[in-house]
Amino acid sequence: MGKISKIGVVGAGNMGSGIAQKIAQEGLDVVMVDTGDELVKQGMDNIQRLLREGAERKIFPPDAIGPIMSRITGTTDLQALADADLVIEAVFEDKGVKTELFKKLDSICMEKTILATNTSSFYVREFAEITSRPDRVIGLHYFYHPAKNRLLEVIPQEKTSSQTIDRALLAAKLHGKTAILVKDTPGFAVNRFFVPFLNEAARMLEEGLANIPTIEEAAKRAFRTGMGPFELMNVTGLPITFHATVTLGNELGPFYATAGIMKSQMEKKTNWDLSGEVQEDQIAAAMDRFYGVCLGVAAALVDEGVATMEDTDRGAKVGLRWALGPFEIMNKLGIEKTFALVEKVADKYPGFRMPGLLARQRQSGRPFAFTLVNLAIHKDIATITINRPEAMNALNETVVEQLTERFTEAEQNPGVSAIVFQGAGKAFVAGADIRFFVEKIKAGKIADIVDFTRKGHQLFRRIEDSNKLTIALLDGLSMGGGSELALACQAIVATPAGSLSFPETGIGIYPGLGGMLRLGLHLGPELAKYYTFTGATITASDAKELGIVTRLVEPSAVDEAIRNLIREGRPDKYRPRPIPDRFTLWQTLFGAENTATILAAKIPPGVDEAVASKILKTVGNKAPLALKLVNQIIDRQAKTSRDEGIEIELDHLGVIFATADALEGLSSLGRKKPEYKGL
Repeated sequence: MGKISKIGVVGAGNMGSGIAQKIAQEGLDVVMVDTGDELVKQGMDNIQRLLREGAERKIFPPDAIGPIMSRITGTTDLQALADADLVIEAVFEDKGVKTELFKKLDSICMEKTILATNTSSFYVREFAEITSRPDRVIGLHYFYHPAKNRLLEVIPQEKTSSQTIDRALLAAKLHGKTAILVKDTPGFAVNRFFVPFLNEAARMLEEGLANIPTIEEAAKRAFRTGMGPFELMNVTGLPITFHATVTLGNELGPFYATAGIMKSQMEKKTNWDLSGEVQEDQIAAAMDRFYGVCLGVAAALVDEGVATMEDTDRGAKVGLRWALGPFEIMNKLGIEKTFALVEKVADKYPGFRMPGLLARQRQSGRPFAFTLVNLAIHKDIATITINRPEAMNALNETVVEQLTERFTEAEQNPGVSAIVFQGAGKAFVAGADIRFFVEKIKAGKIADIVDFTRKGHQLFRRIEDSNKLTIALLDGLSMGGGSELALACQAIVATPAGSLSFPETGIGIYPGLGGMLRLGLHLGPELAKYYTFTGATITASDAKELGIVTRLVEPSAVDEAIRNLIREGRPDKYRPRPIPDRFTLWQTLFGAENTATILAAKIPPGVDEAVASKILKTVGNKAPLALKLVNQIIDRQAKTSRDEGIEIELDHLGVIFATADALEGLSSLGRKKPEYKGL
């Protein structure tokens, strides 16, 4: 797959400048084009302002602003896009304007260039048809604000080639987007149910079912969001919603058509009045209407093959910031209740039919089951993808179960010579699902945690000892269980975006899926203690220098690196290797006697005091009981076999998860600094 090094964006308005900003933030060069110098300047000023706001909120350091801006070129010359790998059209929703732009871009750009449209109103195929490269035309639908919202709908049309789809997905990954694959249909996936959500709010108001504050509150409770539909329309602009309902109504029928009160509000050119009292007795009825419409439409679009259940849920959670996706909500409500609510909508609106998918699920009597791990086989390479980007691919019971199933399927396939593990989105795997641990501790079911971990160990040992070459594709951050999965593979191919870390002692527990054991086998017990005591990140380049990463390559060279590894055969990953000099300080600091001194919160004698003080400060924020167990376990593992080392980790799980510090650390994650008491 060719390298993506230059991206063009046409349009310097809020969407175009936001797209350009996000691309530059992720380290790629981008050219932003508009029709006038003043428009280009406004776009650049908007980017500069948002970057300053980001620095004030400590999203990135202030000194990052200059390098980000240096990667953005603003111009009025379309010729500057001639050699771009990808050009994204983000001009306003006027079909004539977009059509003329695509004709110009088709004549200007090199043969390799992929042309993408950010349209939300038109078919992607309509722009592909007027170019000489329909196989290289695709939809990339960004969500507002594109510099902040991670969702990206990738929309191939009938003639889009598989290579173009792959490159579009790669581009999405490179600039930090969570991509969902969507059919070229009106509303695509997310707007297909989000626009009716807004429209139904207006219809409920029009019918007198409830006032605006009540409908707002009902929506916020139903989907656990911060804003209701009327406030959302006020913020984004009522014309956007109005035109979206007109488009969907024209394409899909009267059920989707604009509510009368919305049209009159549009003509008034004023925002919705959000004032008034919430009518508590009408909340339930309004929630039921929202559920009936949104869940019914979501089931319909999946029934039609517009998107998968998993991507539909992902779109709602990532793009709209719903707490649960539509199908997760259906499972929570129960399929029988969901069916009844959707049936009421079908009875109310003759143009809406009960989705066959929902009817079949009701007949089965079971909740929806989600595929979180995918297997794809191309020639002799099996690729297993953990596809939970909205949760950074965190491991839970379902993921481990499906990983085991997909691995077994790949391993038993006689045509497969190598099995590659990768994560969807920006992360490889961000550890285990913390909610699972918290729920089990609170329920007094620590044995379930031990059982879950044992199953993970069994899978990881199979991966490590497989007759097939197993490779971790580390092209994003990994933490905890994700790093342990990578270490279990026979080889690691990393890109510069890859990293490993073991932050468990900071949340009251220890790495329980072989991280300490395998780090020790790679680097020795001293460095294993350093990385698990401190939680320090091992960058891809450091991991390559330490001999943990087998190949370090650019994203465009991943396929070639994997193919070369297959030709060379299984590497000796635990081979003896010299530790580079710059790591010897950490080895010294975490030697047996010095580790005891550090655990006593003292500076070891004969070491750099400034460095040791910094280490002590870091270690002082970790759970003391977890640190003591880590020290004991690593020492014992250094003298045992791998299988015995795994049992040592498992033996102490019941102890660590029963501590008050474990619950404190796990419950505090993302909310507050934990307060450890050594209990």
